[in-house]
This record gives sequence, structure tokens and C-alpha cells, in this order.
Amino acid sequence: MKTKISLLIAFLTTMVSVTWAQNEQDFQALSIFSEYVKSKNYDAAYTPWMELRQRNPRFNKAIFVYGERILKHKIKTAPQADKVSYINDMLKLWEQRSEFFPSVTPKGTYMAKACQLQYDNRELLDLTKDQLYTSFSDAYNTDAKTFTNPKSLYTYFSLVVDMYDAGKLPAQDLFNTYEVITEKVENEVKNYTNKRNAFLNEDGEPKELSRTEASKLKSYNSYLKAYDQISSSIDTKLGSRANCENLIPLYARDFETFKNDGIWLQRAMNRMYAKGCNDDPLFVQIVEQKNNLEPNADTAFYLGLLKEKAGQSSDALGYYNQAVELETDPFAKAKILFKIATSFKRRGSYGQARNYYQKALKFNPSMGRAYLAIAAMYAKSANNCGTDNFSKRAVYWLAASEAAKAGRVDPNMKKNAAKSIANFNAKAPQKSEIFSSGRAGQSISVGCWIQRSVTVPNL
Repeated sequence: MKTKISLLIAFLTTMVSVTWAQNEQDFQALSIFSEYVKSKNYDAAYTPWMELRQRNPRFNKAIFVYGERILKHKIKTAPQADKVSYINDMLKLWEQRSEFFPSVTPKGTYMAKACQLQYDNRELLDLTKDQLYTSFSDAYNTDAKTFTNPKSLYTYFSLVVDMYDAGKLPAQDLFNTYEVITEKVENEVKNYTNKRNAFLNEDGEPKELSRTEASKLKSYNSYLKAYDQISSSIDTKLGSRANCENLIPLYARDFETFKNDGIWLQRAMNRMYAKGCNDDPLFVQIVEQKNNLEPNADTAFYLGLLKEKAGQSSDALGYYNQAVELETDPFAKAKILFKIATSFKRRGSYGQARNYYQKALKFNPSMGRAYLAIAAMYAKSANNCGTDNFSKRAVYWLAASEAAKAGRVDPNMKKNAAKSIANFNAKAPQKSEIFSSGRAGQSISVGCWIQRSVTVPNL
């Protein structure tokens, strides 16, 4: 009996020693390739990384985090003949990550990465558009929640358009996918806008930020810029395929089939409005049906639009205000208010337009385009809102001041804001005129609908 116990103890001691030695070896390999990766010496990191990956892939998540950087470098720098093997190994690496670390490997995120890598190297991998479309479609349908990469969302939609153009997808599938992806982009924009707004104070001005907060804000703005870029690219890619000549017959054909489908009605009226098809009787029919079935903020806004076109301004304003009241989400409420403001701006009701732009900013303080819209109205009114040439042109300082706010609350609008500011300042009184007027440092009251004051710059 004692012999058996002794043998068991010896066996366990040996196993512990072997396990400790193996762990020590794994830790050492991890430490070596991690240091190489941190110093961006990816070629030196490759061998110890690969050895650990093959020996014990479950050992540490860093195998996959750093491995992605190593293989990205290899794909970029390898001779053409070796690129395919590294690309395929990257695809395998992501599959292994999903197998060994599923809780930190969102399916949609990593399937989108794999699809994008294949798309970017489609010629090398000899992949057809049909194959790529199928891969992207599977990835999106598997986990749409984490399929959020802006570039991949655009690539997916681009492939959908190509499939439609090749006669392999019907128009309804094209428009449905367009709506799904644009809604997805809108949700991501809302997400990052709300995060950005947390860094603004009650007056809508940027707060003092720590280094960590500044880094987060930079990331949020980067995502928002990317989503803004792909939104316009998606619309450009869709192009005339979704003009009124194509949309109206399609929606007219399908109306009876989908007239009790709230989602179909919502998307149809939104698309017709966006493409300027709201003069067609079908738009009225869809809006009224949606209002009967599921009244919401959008139907109220569109009903207000129809009343406005009919010359019933009082009724239109009632519906507009109803739209604002029905919407409970601050981001969506700001969008409705912006639409209402723009409607007033288009027909020259600048005072009411400014009122609604300012309301929109209360719910989305980083909506820089609202500030630019107000600045544009000031500039357009300059000739009508002063008593003499100097005071009229002083309005451009007011416009420039408003445009500057756009760049402060939304860094992605700094370029557009700077252009507007330069344009307005060039039209305002110059230094020689300020000197000869003797008004430097004085406050000028601006009348008409503006009812604001502006200070003449000191020389």
C-alpha cells in the first residue's frame, strides 16, 4: 500500500513539475514576442509567437491580439507569392480566437473583418462578387449587432448594388438592404453622438477634459466622421436606382400587400421624402395609412409638411409641434426639430427657423450643422438688417461667431466652419473701415428678425 502511495506521489510531483515547466516556457515565449510587438519588430516576434500559438493557443488572449498585428505586418510586407498564405492564416487566427476566447470575440465584428480582408484581396484570392456577397450577407445576418465597422457596412451595400445591377437581386431586396444599413448607421451615429455630448457643458461648450477623456472623444469623433463619409457614399452608390421614377412604381405595386406592415410604410414614406417624391399622391396615401395604423413623430411631421404645401400654415405648425411631442428619444427629437427648422428656412421664415434650430441644439448640443444653418441665415439677411452699410456688413461678424460654434461642438465640422468664417469675415468691415468709422470696440444692435448685438473688433 505504501509503495502505491509513494508511486502516486511521485507521479503527481512529476506532473506538477512538467506543468510548471511548460507554463514557464509559455510565459517566456509570451514575454518575448510581446516585447517584440511593442517595439514593432514584428518579424522577430513571428517565430516565438507561432510556436506558442501552435503549442498552447488557449494560454493567453494576447496570442490573438498581438498575432493580428504580426500577420497584418506580414501581409503588408511579404512577397506577392507569400501573401495568400498569410491572409489565410489571418482568417484562421480569427476563427481560432472565436473558438478559444468566444466571450471577447463578437461574431459580427470578426466575421466582418474576415469578409473585408477577403474583399480587399479578392483578386489574390480569386473570389467572385457572388462569393463575397454571400460571405458579407452571412456575417451581417449572423450578428448584425456587432457588425458595425463603417468600411465593411459600405462594402456590403456596394456588393448588394452590384448584385442588383447583375440581375441577381430584386429591387425590393436592394431597397430593404439600403434601409437596414442606413438605419444601422443612424443607430451608430446616435450612439457616438450621445457619448460625445457627455463632454459638453450645459451651454453646449466643450468641457475641460483629462487625457483619457480627450482620447475617448477623439475616438468618438473618428467614428462619427467615418459614418458620415459612408452615409454619403452609400447614397452615391444607390444613385438614381432609388429616384422617384423607380420608387413610385415599386411602392405603388406593393402598397396593397404591405399596407398593414408598419415597418414597410415607415421606410417607404421616409425614402420618398428623402428622394423628393413627396409631391406624388402615393406619398400622401402612405403617410395617411401609416398615421391610421401607427401614428408617430414622423407621420406627424409629414402631415405638417402636407398641410404647409396646402397653404395651411397654422395646421402645419400644429402637426410639427405634435411630432416633437410624440418623439421621446432626444437624438431623434433633435432630428425632427432640425427638419422643421429647415422647412421654415426654405420658405424664408428665418425667425421661426432659428427658434427650431435652437430647440434642436437643446436635445443634441453637438449638432454643428444647426449653428451653420443659423449663420447662413444671418449672412443672407445682412443687407436687410442694418441702418447703414457698416452696420449691415457687421452682421457677417455675427454669422462668423455662430459658425465658430459649429467647429467647437463638432470637430468634424471644423473645416466647413473655417471656410464659412473666412467667407463671412471677408465680407465684414475691414480694419481700415473700422478705423475710419471710429466704432472699434462698440456694440452694434442688429434689428429685423435677428434681434442680436455684435461687438466691432478692436484694432
